[in-house]
Amino acid sequence: MTEPVTIRRATTSTRVSGGLLVLGVVALAMLPYIVVPSQVFGVIDLLVFVVLATMWNLLAGYGGMVSVGQQAYIGIGAYGLVYLADQVGVDAFLAVPLVAILSAAIAIPVSFLAFRLVGGYFAIGTWVIAEVVRLLTVQVDDLGGGSGLSLRSLSDIDSKLRIAYTYWFALGVATVAVVATYLLIRSRLGIALTAIRDEPTAAASNGVEVTRVKRIVFVVSAAGCGAAGAILALSSLRVQPDSVYSVQWTAFMIFMVVIGGVGTLEGPVVGAVLFFLLREWLAQFGVIYLVVLGAVAIVTTLFVPQGLWGLVSRGRLRLFAVGHTVRLPADPNPTPPARPTRP
Repeated sequence: MTEPVTIRRATTSTRVSGGLLVLGVVALAMLPYIVVPSQVFGVIDLLVFVVLATMWNLLAGYGGMVSVGQQAYIGIGAYGLVYLADQVGVDAFLAVPLVAILSAAIAIPVSFLAFRLVGGYFAIGTWVIAEVVRLLTVQVDDLGGGSGLSLRSLSDIDSKLRIAYTYWFALGVATVAVVATYLLIRSRLGIALTAIRDEPTAAASNGVEVTRVKRIVFVVSAAGCGAAGAILALSSLRVQPDSVYSVQWTAFMIFMVVIGGVGTLEGPVVGAVLFFLLREWLAQFGVIYLVVLGAVAIVTTLFVPQGLWGLVSRGRLRLFAVGHTVRLPADPNPTPPARPTRP
C-alpha cells in the first residue's frame, strides 16, 4: 500500500518554541515582583515597540500597504483613553480595549479614502490623514488644545501598583497582537493576504476579494496601534499632540520591521528588541542616536535585505507554525544507483 503524502504545519522546532514562548510570557508576568519600577518602565516601552512593529509588519509586510500614518491611531488611542478615564469616568485600564475598538471604528471610514490611493500615493496619503487628525485634536478644547492633557484619574493609585497594572496590560496587548497576527496569517485570509501582496491583480482574477481583505488588515492594524497609544498614556500619564502624533513613531516601526525581517512573525519582535537595546545604549549621545539608527537601517537594507531573523534562520528555523511542511511517501522499490563503468 502506497504511503500518502502528508502536509503538516507544526514541526519539532515550532512545538518546542511554542512551549518556551508560553513559559516566557508567564515569566514576564512576574517581572514587577522581581525588578525595580524604573526597569519595569523600560520593559513597558519594549512591549509597546513589539505591538507597533507587529502591526506595521502586518500592514506592510503581509498586506503590501506601506503606511506612514499609523501615528494617527497611536494618538487616537492615547487621547481616547485620557478622555474616557477623566471625562466619562471609565476605569483607565478597562478603557484600553475600548480605545482599540474606537481606533478600529475610525479606521473603517478612513480606509475608504486611503484605498483610493496606491503605492507611494497611499503612503503619503496616510501621512496627510494623520496630520489632519492631529490638527483636529488641537482644535478641541476638551482635549487640551495644543498643550495636551494629563491623566488625573490615576493620581490616587499607588505608583508601584499603577506601574505593575500598566505593565501587565502592556504584556497582554503585546501577547494579543502577536497571537492575533499569527492566527490571521494561518487562516485562509492570510493566504489571500500573501497573494495580494505578491500580485493584487492576479489575486483578484483568482477570486480573492482584494479590497475586503486589505480593509480587515488595515482595521486590525489600527486597533493594535490604538491599544499601544493607550499604554503610552498609562505609562506617561500625559499626552501631547506633537508627541503622540509624531511621524517618528512610524519611522521607528519601519526601522524595527526592516531590521528584524519584513513578512515574518519573528522579525518584528527581534527588531523591537534590537531597537530597544540601541535606544538604551545610545540615548546618552543625543542626536548621534538617530544617526546610528539610520546607518544601521541602511547597512541592513543593502547587505541583509531579509533582516536579522532571515539571516539567522535562513528559512529553516521557525518559531511560529505558519507555513506547511510536505512529506513525500518513500519509494517502496527504489532504483539503485548505476555503477560506474570503466572505459
